[in-house]
Amino acid sequence: MTKMTNYKITIQYEGTRYQGWQRQDSTGNTIQGKLEAILAKMTGLDFVQVDGSGRTDAGVHALGQVANFKIGTELSAAEVMDYINQYLPEDIGVVTIQEVPERFHSRLGAKGKTYRYRIWNTSLPCVFVRRYVYVLPEPLDLDTMRAAASYLTGKHDFKAFTSNKKSKKSTVRTIDSILIDRDGSEVVITYSGDGFLYHMVRILTGTLIEVGLGQRSPASVEALLEKDATRDLAGALVPAKGLCLVEVRY
Repeated sequence: MTKMTNYKITIQYEGTRYQGWQRQDSTGNTIQGKLEAILAKMTGLDFVQVDGSGRTDAGVHALGQVANFKIGTELSAAEVMDYINQYLPEDIGVVTIQEVPERFHSRLGAKGKTYRYRIWNTSLPCVFVRRYVYVLPEPLDLDTMRAAASYLTGKHDFKAFTSNKKSKKSTVRTIDSILIDRDGSEVVITYSGDGFLYHMVRILTGTLIEVGLGQRSPASVEALLEKDATRDLAGALVPAKGLCLVEVRY
């Protein structure tokens, strides 16, 4: 019997036409679902489980999603990667593969993640990047946004920044840094932290945008981290297409 090997892969995908990362019974149109179907075909098994570092929502992109799976095969790691890529659609790709210890788990072992949100901050059309940016023609004040971001860094309870009201799990997270930069017509916000709640990055971005538009003060953001703060007090949930998972750290 072929020995089971644990493989760690890095995946890139353009999330535009997918229903997010997580497999769903109602559709095969998810990133996890596509990978699992290909691995089942490759191994001849009914099912091969692929564990991702975390879920990305419908429409969210990834430069560096990480996943792992265990299979028994005579193929080399490079041949496994070539096989997967041969059958993946062109908007999903495996860019690295390596054999890892049996105990490695992409989600449970993750120490931190970096996300990037892109805002097209001009009234000019954005023909070639329209799938990857949130269009906001009104000018943003980056200095006030940076002042607001300073309140959000560190270890806090971010329950006002998640759409998941039913979860009993802790909503305390640590944000190591929030970098806000202008790159030509784009404003790019980069978040690094130990982990992020459901919709957290998109709600943080919506809140910072309100500050940048002068709709709320930087200091008002501090109150959103209080124990009695609720989701309705934070900013809007900005569109998924501007968000990209850049890196997962171990």
